[in-house]
Amino acid sequence: MNKEDFMRRAIALSIDSVKHGGGPFGAVIVRNGEILSEASNSVTISNDPTAHAEVNAIRKATAKLGSFSLEGCEIYTSCEPCPMCMGAIYWARLSKVYYANNRDDAAAIGFDDEFIYKELRLDPAKRSIPMDILLRNEAKVAFKMWDQKTDKTEY
Repeated sequence: MNKEDFMRRAIALSIDSVKHGGGPFGAVIVRNGEILSEASNSVTISNDPTAHAEVNAIRKATAKLGSFSLEGCEIYTSCEPCPMCMGAIYWARLSKVYYANNRDDAAAIGFDDEFIYKELRLDPAKRSIPMDILLRNEAKVAFKMWDQKTDKTEY
């Protein structure tokens, strides 16, 4: 299979998702020219706002590999990843992202993430969802423990 075949599979997953009550998004994770995992958007099916195609595919791939790192893998997604999915892609250490529709295409059908991009640039106290820091010194105990831990698995 080539890049176009992998993207066509992601697009087919997005079409199938719409037919079965999910959102119009599909994703395929590839390693060494083979599909490692694939998924579609299941937000409305599972009532899970994090169940985007990319996140679902990442969860399947990491479970299959038994590792939180997808370094060396590529993701093919039917749409430019949203801010949450981009975060997941970076945390999973995927090596390359290919996408079909862009975020303007998504916004045109009601999936507009621009407000999130704007919110992320604001000071936390000025965001539309109020954010207040609370018990910071108490919370630092866990951070100090982690920092001093010699046998931790870094990620």
